[in-house]
Amino acid sequence: MRNSLVSIWTRPGSASRCSTTVRTTVPSCALPRARRTRARRRSSSIADRHALPGTRGHPLATAPTLSEQDPTLQEQSRKRGNIIALIVLAAVGIVVVVGYVVLHFATSDRVPSGTEIGGVDVGMLSLDEARSTLGDALKEPAAEPVRIVRGKKTYELTPKEAGLAVDLDASIDQTGAASSVWNPLTMIDVLIGSEDFPVELDVDQKTLDSAVVSIAEDTDREVAEGRIDFPDGRPEVTEPKAGRAVDQEATVAMVRDAYPLEHTALELPVDSLEPSVTSDDLTAAVSEVAEPAVSGPVKIVVGKKSAELEPADYAAALSIQVTDGKLEPVLDPKKLAEPLAEATSGIGTPAKDATIAIRNGAPTVVPGTPGVGVAAADVATAIVPVLAKSGDERVLTVEASKKQPDRTTDDLKKLAIVEKVSSFTTRFPYATYRNINQGRAAELVNGTILEPGETFSFNDTVGERTAANGFTAGFMISNGVFREDLGGGVSQVATTLYNAGFFAGLEDVNHKPHSFYIDRYPVGREATVAWPTLDLKFKNTTDHGIYIQAWVNKSTPSSQGSMNVTMWGTKKWDVTAGVSSKRNFRSPATRYDATDKCVPQSGVTGFDIDVYRTFKIDGKVVDRETITANYNAADNVKCQKPPKKRD
Repeated sequence: MRNSLVSIWTRPGSASRCSTTVRTTVPSCALPRARRTRARRRSSSIADRHALPGTRGHPLATAPTLSEQDPTLQEQSRKRGNIIALIVLAAVGIVVVVGYVVLHFATSDRVPSGTEIGGVDVGMLSLDEARSTLGDALKEPAAEPVRIVRGKKTYELTPKEAGLAVDLDASIDQTGAASSVWNPLTMIDVLIGSEDFPVELDVDQKTLDSAVVSIAEDTDREVAEGRIDFPDGRPEVTEPKAGRAVDQEATVAMVRDAYPLEHTALELPVDSLEPSVTSDDLTAAVSEVAEPAVSGPVKIVVGKKSAELEPADYAAALSIQVTDGKLEPVLDPKKLAEPLAEATSGIGTPAKDATIAIRNGAPTVVPGTPGVGVAAADVATAIVPVLAKSGDERVLTVEASKKQPDRTTDDLKKLAIVEKVSSFTTRFPYATYRNINQGRAAELVNGTILEPGETFSFNDTVGERTAANGFTAGFMISNGVFREDLGGGVSQVATTLYNAGFFAGLEDVNHKPHSFYIDRYPVGREATVAWPTLDLKFKNTTDHGIYIQAWVNKSTPSSQGSMNVTMWGTKKWDVTAGVSSKRNFRSPATRYDATDKCVPQSGVTGFDIDVYRTFKIDGKVVDRETITANYNAADNVKCQKPPKKRD
């Protein structure tokens, strides 16, 4: 049988082009090796027999082998090449993965290269190493006190008093060192990056705010607007004084930003508060407004009758004050009422207010009586334009009317002032000025009636502490030290009033403790006052009236005096007080004063304390309040020049 046919054709002159056709009944790859060899030999012999003349045995004329023509063998060759390529790629991949994992572990849990925290280089350190390095570098500067300077005065706070501490863990965490790094770009950044970070702090915000409030209370001064009064019937100018106020928010931010590296010489940010009118405005007002206002009497015409109101009669009620940014005459109807009633006594009869008298330990209503005459409120308003006129033009026409008491008997009965609501007493050492000043202030406060919703003002009730108002010179606290001035000692009246109002359950509208603690007063429950800027105010939030009884038991060289206040009304609450422990202690400094105004004093430690007020009705708690008192340290004051510094 014919098993194969091989044909070869070679173009004359061509050494390489050929055509080969092979047909087999059995694939050569299926033959045993010996048979495949013999087949190749036979094929070669056949090819030689069928070669063109002249080409037999020529290499280029040799027929392809069966293996070269077998596609299965070619596929196996390609597969082997692919396998080798895959092996090479796998090896490269393994190298990359191993390198990637090694790089991951080399960069994770380490601070990125070139990192500084507060100027401390912690780059490529482990977390523990970075914490130790940063802690060592910040230990000394972080222990330095915060020093805030205003002029010649320096406020010094320990980090604890300022509520500041370095947070090492947060400082390091912000760098991202504690995170697991898988992003290759992040790995590169860890190895070659560079970044600066601030020192993170652990801040007790309440303590820091409290420390700044204490500084502000010692520094702040309210604007004192200029005014013109007439204490002796003549214009007396009170010059305006600019105020100042610590920018507390900026101070807190400044301290936080500066600690723990740049906090030892900070400039206190203080805003200047300018008065509405200037000294020049006041000078002009003296000649243009004040002097014409008291240049002569004002004739008051009531029907066919008239009376003259002399400048001396209305001068005490007159003042030139800042109103809506301008200096305008103002008359106080209450201060005008008595001299007006006397000047116009021939025109009518004065009305008498109903009042309260304490008889046999209980309040009793004393009825009021109506009158006929000129109303002080009408005159106080109508007289203002007349004061700018002169001579015969200073005439005021008003109508007489029946004058009901400002407070009638029925009005007073409706206030239900029937029982003791609270009482408080403070004691003071012997001093003549204390007897005089506290006695005069108590006299002016005594008999005050607060209707529901009405607010008591110490300064409005007592008035300016002047010799004309019955006060004398005494010692008071000014800028953290004792100074002698008119009205010294009246803060004890304010403190006693504050406590009586506290236990009566009245609303604390405004009060300020002394700048440093005075141990004869209840800690945290005391108040200071100063004319005209610092006031004590409380509001009657009950549904009944409050009658204030105030008196002084004078001191003697052998016995203490006492300041007493009792409030009468209808009891609504049982009020109790409590206090927290003292905190944020502040140490006193030493101050030297060689002036003749110096008063020596011993230093007093400053501190903060909370006062708790609890309201009960029928034994059940219905309300609680917390009031925080901040006391500065009182400096040791030595009345001498500072000692010379040694070289």
